[in-house]
Amino acid sequence: MQAGNLELQTSSRPFRLAVSGDWTLAHYAALKRRVAEVVPQLQADSPVSLDALGALDTAGAGLLVELLGPARVREAAEGLPAERVALLRTVAAALDQEPIRDIPHHYGLDDVLAHIGRTVEAVWRQQRTLLGFIGLTLESLARTLPRPRRWRVTSLVAHIETSGLDAIPIVALLTFLVGAVVAFLGATVLADFGASIYTVDLVAFSFLREFGVLLAAILMAGRTASAFAAQIGSMKSNEEIDAIRTLGLDPIELLVLPRLLAMLLALPILTFIAMLSGIVGGALVCVVSLDISTAMFLSMLHDHIDVQHFLVGMAKAPVFAFLIAVIGCLEGFKVSGSAQSVGEHTTSSVVQSIFMVILLDALAALFFMEMGW
Repeated sequence: MQAGNLELQTSSRPFRLAVSGDWTLAHYAALKRRVAEVVPQLQADSPVSLDALGALDTAGAGLLVELLGPARVREAAEGLPAERVALLRTVAAALDQEPIRDIPHHYGLDDVLAHIGRTVEAVWRQQRTLLGFIGLTLESLARTLPRPRRWRVTSLVAHIETSGLDAIPIVALLTFLVGAVVAFLGATVLADFGASIYTVDLVAFSFLREFGVLLAAILMAGRTASAFAAQIGSMKSNEEIDAIRTLGLDPIELLVLPRLLAMLLALPILTFIAMLSGIVGGALVCVVSLDISTAMFLSMLHDHIDVQHFLVGMAKAPVFAFLIAVIGCLEGFKVSGSAQSVGEHTTSSVVQSIFMVILLDALAALFFMEMGW
């Protein structure tokens, strides 16, 4: 194996360049130094001879392109074996590109507006995807409900247990504590006006119309929507959903509908429990701190609180349940395959669900207020 060499013959005008030896990775360091020495002396019209060239690999071809330039390498390669001509031309074509210029980045108003535009576009695209998935889910539900043989009762019952039954303790405890806090705050404020007795109305009105369904929905968004996204996302990353489609089964019918129906059944029940727990928490504060007896508390509930407040709160529960389940499942289907993607979409499912629940609750409150309900 003969090391590669460069010989610049200065006895003639223009100078003549002779390339010899093996131009391979093993001799790269020495050849790199030699190329750096010859390049300043090389003339544009200097003839080049590659007749004595030995072995050649990609590293050596890259040095020849650096020495002669892509155009001269193509000319000098004429007459060499076909495989060497192909290698030199390929390396020359790869290196014969415009250098990437660093684009100056200015953090000004245009960047802020561009970022806002990209964010708005992403939100719009996300909402379109959500609407499309809702339509797909409703279509699958309409196809499945008239066919009892296709109902997946076992999966439905299992999801009702995990989504509803297992969530009762945390929902009841949280709403009980919030009910006590609302009663304390109400009593503190109303005491200045000598109207502490109306703490009963405050607690009952707020939990029947708003806090009961809202707290239950937020807890389900954080607890159940994330679970749906993580479960389906893990299946997506393990290619189990592709296997389901290969077997001729519908992933929407198999994975989404049982979770959706379980949420539609579980959240209204949890909302009712949340209402009762919140009122019980407020009643405990009234009995202990305000000297309002249990009988008086129940009597004021009966006389001052209409059943329409309870119906308004319960009417929101199925809508919230549908959105939470659909968003959680959709984010699971969006997983790209990595563990990081599963975490990102699980987080996204919780954020989207809570945002949509609060937004719809605010819109519903305005609507019911205008309607006088």
